[in-house]
Amino acid sequence: MELNREYAKERWHKRPDGVDKVTGKLKYLTDLSFPDMLYGKILRSNYAHAKIISINTEHAQKVPGVKAVVTAKDVPGLNGFGLIFPDQPVFCDEKILYEGDALAAVAAVSDEIAAQAIKLIEVVYEPLTVLDSPEKALSDEAEKLHQDGNILHRSSYTTTNHCEIQKAFDSCYKIIEETYYTPRQMHGYMETEGGVVVPNEDGTITVYAATQHGFKDRMQLSRVLNMDEEKIRVISSPIGGSFGGKDELNVQPYASILALVTNKPVKIHQKRKDSVVAGLKRHPMKITMKTGVLSDGKILAHQVRIVADTGAYASLGPAVLDFAVEHSTGPYMIEYVDVEGVSVYTNNGVSGEFRGFGGNQVTFALESQLDRIAEQLNMSQIDIRRLNIRNANDLGPLGQRIVPNNGALEVLEDISNSYLLKRNNSPSSQWKSKGTGIAITMHGGGLGFGRPDPSGGRLSLNREGKIEIAFGFEEVGQGLLSSIEIMLTEQLGCEKEDISIVIGDTGLVPPSGSSTASRATNMAWQGIKRMKDPWEKEILNGAAKILSVKPEDLTIGPKGIWNKLNTELIEPIITYKKLGELLNELPIINSRYDFPTTPDPVVGGHYLYSFGAVAVEVEVDMITGKIKVVELEHTIAAGPIVNPMGYLGQIEGGGIMALGFTLMEDALMEEGKYVTRNFDTYIMPTIKDIPLNTKVNAIETLMEGDDLGPRGVGEIGTVALAPAIVAAIHDATGYWATKLPVSPEEILSSINPIKAFQLFSDVEGVGISGN
Repeated sequence: MELNREYAKERWHKRPDGVDKVTGKLKYLTDLSFPDMLYGKILRSNYAHAKIISINTEHAQKVPGVKAVVTAKDVPGLNGFGLIFPDQPVFCDEKILYEGDALAAVAAVSDEIAAQAIKLIEVVYEPLTVLDSPEKALSDEAEKLHQDGNILHRSSYTTTNHCEIQKAFDSCYKIIEETYYTPRQMHGYMETEGGVVVPNEDGTITVYAATQHGFKDRMQLSRVLNMDEEKIRVISSPIGGSFGGKDELNVQPYASILALVTNKPVKIHQKRKDSVVAGLKRHPMKITMKTGVLSDGKILAHQVRIVADTGAYASLGPAVLDFAVEHSTGPYMIEYVDVEGVSVYTNNGVSGEFRGFGGNQVTFALESQLDRIAEQLNMSQIDIRRLNIRNANDLGPLGQRIVPNNGALEVLEDISNSYLLKRNNSPSSQWKSKGTGIAITMHGGGLGFGRPDPSGGRLSLNREGKIEIAFGFEEVGQGLLSSIEIMLTEQLGCEKEDISIVIGDTGLVPPSGSSTASRATNMAWQGIKRMKDPWEKEILNGAAKILSVKPEDLTIGPKGIWNKLNTELIEPIITYKKLGELLNELPIINSRYDFPTTPDPVVGGHYLYSFGAVAVEVEVDMITGKIKVVELEHTIAAGPIVNPMGYLGQIEGGGIMALGFTLMEDALMEEGKYVTRNFDTYIMPTIKDIPLNTKVNAIETLMEGDDLGPRGVGEIGTVALAPAIVAAIHDATGYWATKLPVSPEEILSSINPIKAFQLFSDVEGVGISGN
């Protein structure tokens, strides 16, 4: 089925927040102001690695309008934060590990005064050797950046012992070995990190700050502030973009400490240059793959070595590496597998969670291996994949049981019929060459086995007569509000005017886990499914008592309760508003549940997977090496579509983000400092770079017995595009890229000028002379 704007028009819902976002009326959390509000600034290090000899704040404290200057000694509780390990100091007081490290923070009556005061803080450093690569950090002479050394995490998976793996390689017909490199990518959200912390008269605080996990923020802040979690309220929506980059604490500890010290609201909103220096990035990875095949193209042995640069602190680095290891065999069944990965501390910027979560990097390498094998064996891209594809009932990539799903083969067969693959790729002009390529992938949803992955929801009728649905998720721009609205109205048969959605506020909603890992839509769907029947029973019983009728004669519908026995009614027999006024006890149903996990004790192993395939056509300018993605087609198998507009937006938007990952984006660092410190030098796709046509095909069917609902599509559209583009570039030029973003200069240097001239000599009347 092709998904387009004509599909299911009756389900093409206008986003509840859409008009305000488009018109600029929507207030984000960084737009908020409060009476007597102060403005905060954070002093970041000038060094990537140094000892701190002294910090003098005396001059800053004397600036008129400055209300507080705080350092490490002012942290009430734990001087550290981090989603897995709290290894990142709120304020450094002994050593600097990267240039984004915080040393002090200022609160003043204006942003300008705070900025002036920050400049007056005097810090004396003793520079240390900068470990700006994993290779340097792993060397014997490297200084230990953390107590346990420079290795954050190791992860591995093997199907047998080393000797058996080697024997398998020895019996292979062909062996392809290559090393791939992926870049440090910025999230590039429009709203930089920021928010306001308000101290309340009762000793509590309210934190208005963008995050993808309000309850996890609350837990971390409670440790930093030495304050009970119940005294911290986190309001986390709406968010002006995140893509994983706001899943970790950023300005919240600093604004909170300043607010408590001054007893006034404090706003901190990072400038773009501060966001670049201190914000999370996608993990750069070096991935070496050795893949052996039999003469018919069947992959027999596969060895993978992954080195990830996690930067100065952990964040979610261990989980990202685990995910990359898990997905290093992708949607293929390989008998002999040997995968090892290491995540290394360096003095570079902190790497963490990012849309795709390690899958993008390893899929680029894996799919490129398949294409090289196909070329060596003179097979098509489709045939090599079809031969090795996983079947519906095969085990998962870590040998764990997963939900039976034929999505891998379905997306492959669908993309094999892409109109892009049937075109004649003749040059569009004298010096331009066209090529096509495909790639496929699978992507696990949820946090994986062994990691707490709970959710919760509440369904009620409030006194205003609104059907209220509450989840602890966040609206990060992904269209979650629309999805919840659609699911609830379809399940209950009510109208969108009948409902009220409450999300992103730890003071009002049940804990629901993070809005990450493509889990929010599935968890909201599961919650509504679980709560619907018991809530419907309670409200119908309540209405039946008021109306003195049998509850089985009533049904829920638009605007209120309807009599099933009288089909000629044009109005409900009692409205939700009237019920809200008359019921002594309002129906409230709470539900607690977990994201589905594999029954096998494989740490990090996933249970639900979505599948994606991409076909792409590129045009390469043979004079400049510039690459243009002309057209793009996705096929996605992620279960039933909940929100057609949101589905299309996620896949199209994810594809454009992946285009940047492949062709443009790299947050370059030298000696532990960012070279690209703003968007004037960090190049991202614009409207001119977007393909002329993007087609999205959706496979909605699930296998019989699979009642686990829709899989999230927030990430699957980003994962497979890079290797498809690289394959298309090879088709156009003969050049195999092993490093992202693809370099036009390397393309040009790989092309034989004489062959290039001959290739285009007969185009548009150009001929080769007899001389």
